[in-house]
Amino acid sequence: MVLWRRELWRLILLAGVGLAAGWLLSRPWAGLATGLAACLAFHLYQLRRLHRWLTRHPQAEPPSAPGLWGELFDHLYRYQKGQRHTQERLLSILKRIQESSEAMRDSVVMLDRHGDMEWWNSAAERMLGLRAAHDRGHHITNLVRDPRFVDYFHRRDYREPLTLPSPIDEQMVLQFQITLYGDDERLLMARDITRLHRLEEMRRDFVANVSHELRTPLTVLAGYLETYATYADQLPPRFARGLGQMQEQTARMQSLVSDLLLLSRLEIDRGGGDHAPLAMDTLLSSVQRDAEALSGGRHRIGVEVSDTRALVGSDQEIRSALSNLAFNAVRYTPEGSRILLRWYPEGDGACLEVEDDGDGIDPVHLPRLTERFYRVDKGRSAATGGTGLGLAIVKHVLLRHDARLEVDSGPGQGARFRGHFPASRLVVAARRGATGTA
Repeated sequence: MVLWRRELWRLILLAGVGLAAGWLLSRPWAGLATGLAACLAFHLYQLRRLHRWLTRHPQAEPPSAPGLWGELFDHLYRYQKGQRHTQERLLSILKRIQESSEAMRDSVVMLDRHGDMEWWNSAAERMLGLRAAHDRGHHITNLVRDPRFVDYFHRRDYREPLTLPSPIDEQMVLQFQITLYGDDERLLMARDITRLHRLEEMRRDFVANVSHELRTPLTVLAGYLETYATYADQLPPRFARGLGQMQEQTARMQSLVSDLLLLSRLEIDRGGGDHAPLAMDTLLSSVQRDAEALSGGRHRIGVEVSDTRALVGSDQEIRSALSNLAFNAVRYTPEGSRILLRWYPEGDGACLEVEDDGDGIDPVHLPRLTERFYRVDKGRSAATGGTGLGLAIVKHVLLRHDARLEVDSGPGQGARFRGHFPASRLVVAARRGATGTA
């Protein structure tokens, strides 16, 4: 405020001097205009000095000036100096980030909002073949041209990673993960999982081979046990009891081997050869009859179909997934429970759902339900004859049909297993609009 008052008094003084001089010359208004012009010339001169300093020598000391202009020069200089320090600190942080990214074994690629590559670390050069002189500013899909990656990039659903071979080495398997940040920018990370991929292939091959080799001896064993069972009345009671237990365990092993072979086929075979439009009302009714046979009248099993569209997929695989969910509901819900099989629209897609009003599942188990051999209650699962592979099979069947599995449950709230199918998997079928049985 003091400086503004000084400038105001300076303006009044110059105007007064000009007015007094003009009064003496009998031209007071001309003298006043001359005083104001002198004041304007002074400010224009200081403004010109400010412009020259900012445009030609911004790093130099500011010009010296009296009054308000001197204060303005000092403020601008301090602000400019603070900005330089901030810029240096940010550059130092950026340099450390780049150095830490260079130390990473995973590829890191920064993409702008359009998907053009701005920066990457040396691991990206090794894994993706990036070259600074040629690739900076190019779109990422010009480098990774695999249709699966292009679809993954444009779909903008980055919750799950994508596994693909490296664009420069087919023997190297990479796991791509994209993260959105800032102003719709993206951070692409690629991890070399070649070793894990090979170990997974070895595990699948081992399980498939062992399961296949076990099928023949188990079939022979089951055949002989069935033959011996026809003469069970001629055996001592303790032998007959042991024979029954052997048959029960052999059947359980055969069921386990069948599930392992099916799971291995789902993991290895891409499928698609037997895909056709499926009449969902017919399929659900068929599974309902099988579930009722397993239940023996102990449960109330119903069907609701409110979507007339057919699902394009494998009848065997979809039936297997739905049967697993329905049979699990029969096995793990108390007598008298209600089980509902549903097919209904949701958005542009549709949902295949199995719902029960049983005891429910503690949420702590939900993230691991689809793991192989994971059991919520190991004792009860063994007693009901489950193999621990049913939900793993369901998960893989849904993945092969571009669907995802959701599980809603809680203690005392029943359970709802829901598969979401996209619109691309649905076709119009000339069927009745809705059916319902209980």
